[in-house]
Amino acid sequence: MALSSSVLATLAEIVGPDGVVSSPEGRLVYECDMHTFYKGAPDVVALPRSAAEVEAIVRLCRRARLPIVPRGSGTGLIGGAMAPSGGVMVGMNRMDRILEVDLPNRCATVEPGLINLWLTRAVQDRGYFFAPDPSSQMVSSIGGNVSTNAGGPHCLKYGITVNHVLGLEVVTGAGDRVQLGGRVVDRPGYDLTGIAVGAEGTFGLVTAITVRLLHAAEAVKTVLASFSSIEHASEAVSGIIAAGIIPAALEMLDALMIRAIEEGIGAGYPKGAAAVLLIELDGPAAEVEAQAERAAAICRERGALDVRVARDDAERALLWKGRKEAAGAVGRLAPTYLLQDAVVPRSKLPAIMREVLAIGERHGVQIANVFHAGDGNLHPLILYDDRRPGELERAKAANEELLHACIAMGGTVTGEHGVGLDKAKNLPLQYADADLNFMYRLRGVFDPDRLMNPGKLLPAHPACGEGFRPARPRLPAGAWI
Repeated sequence: MALSSSVLATLAEIVGPDGVVSSPEGRLVYECDMHTFYKGAPDVVALPRSAAEVEAIVRLCRRARLPIVPRGSGTGLIGGAMAPSGGVMVGMNRMDRILEVDLPNRCATVEPGLINLWLTRAVQDRGYFFAPDPSSQMVSSIGGNVSTNAGGPHCLKYGITVNHVLGLEVVTGAGDRVQLGGRVVDRPGYDLTGIAVGAEGTFGLVTAITVRLLHAAEAVKTVLASFSSIEHASEAVSGIIAAGIIPAALEMLDALMIRAIEEGIGAGYPKGAAAVLLIELDGPAAEVEAQAERAAAICRERGALDVRVARDDAERALLWKGRKEAAGAVGRLAPTYLLQDAVVPRSKLPAIMREVLAIGERHGVQIANVFHAGDGNLHPLILYDDRRPGELERAKAANEELLHACIAMGGTVTGEHGVGLDKAKNLPLQYADADLNFMYRLRGVFDPDRLMNPGKLLPAHPACGEGFRPARPRLPAGAWI
């Protein structure tokens, strides 16, 4: 849509002329997130520096009935930070300050554009860290992490983003600035903070975040175990957890991914292995030492080819560099890929990995695997070359079949990346009509005009539209809008 000159002029008054991006080439930069499969450029991009400016932008858009699309660093993987219907994109990158560090209360308040890793670097000399660590933590913003409820390798022990958010300041779709939660851990009433984390911008724009800070562990050990089969590696994962050991991280990579990483990064993974486990343990030094020995023994009992412990911080950093740059290394195998993010119960890992292999063979595509094995969160990368006729279609078919297989095994459509535009159509696989309708009505409380990030999170489904009445209502009479 073409925006009126008055809207553009008012935006410039709110954020300043240098805070408005309206040229075609400027807007093109914002047409997609890291999931480049979905593209849609906004009609204009606004770059506010304060919550007051965000509030003014939302109220302007509401008066003009313009869609609002929030954007952080654009590192999302779900088509969440692009504008399929045009409208105004609100980039939060300039709001990147640490507003307060409160170590007595073990928390900090930050703006949404702050890069994830910057917070840990700001407090690490005082012995603290911010636990959520998506693989993109060097570039992803904390506001984006809140939007998608991002996870990461260390979420097995420490939990995902929602477990580390104490409070939020949000400008809702109604144009109101509200405070959800605060510094007190246990608050009376409904958990509105928990509802807003993971809402993917469909409730409003987050302008400040109060997060937990954790004290750094006394000791850390990183163990690399290699296996002759994914099944043996999966059995080792279950064995470690069953023994009462909860590693900080428990990651698995298959042979194809190992090859890509070693050719591109040289992280020291054994090239001949069918799978490796990257196991990180942290805590009191005596406990970590005992757990590392026990975890290594369990791996050997499950047929490990080799088990070794990182000798120093440099080797540990290199092992993690391989894991965190895995997606980029896949460029050595294929020019493009579809990245799935689904979850199965941990006990189903051997079964789902056999199914992944079978799906790849059925559709004639290679699938490289790297995932958070400790909590069953899969990240298969389905490789294809869209210059070759039919490859994209086969990759998409494999992607959908894989997701359906995870759901059939008692899993879920996403473990940490979120829903966005990419998975909205898949929510009916997991939720009944009544559940979807409840989400739709809840969204309307925060965003009555349905202007916030339209087309994301909720599917185009009868339960998510005005006036829908199911043939057999599952809710009490009068509960549907």
